Amino acid sequence: MCLAIPGKVLDVIDDDPVTRTGRVQFGGIIKNVNLACVPEAAIGDYVIVHVGFAISRLDEEEARRVFAYLDELGELDELAV
Repeated sequence: MCLAIPGKVLDVIDDDPVTRTGRVQFGGIIKNVNLACVPEAAIGDYVIVHVGFAISRLDEEEARRVFAYLDELGELDELAV
């Protein structure tokens, strides 16, 4: 199954509007993510990521709820791949 997962923006690597990327933390896993679709996302913000692209921002409380649900369903293991 392909899910959109919340993650926390740790830093912005490339701030070019087209190739904007950053390191995003999903629990204990950190991945590079394209941030071009959410130019307003800043360090410390939570974003929803789908297939390597951040598609929207969300607040920390909502991100924690989604992580709790995914953990309950056993879906967080897929992030380690």
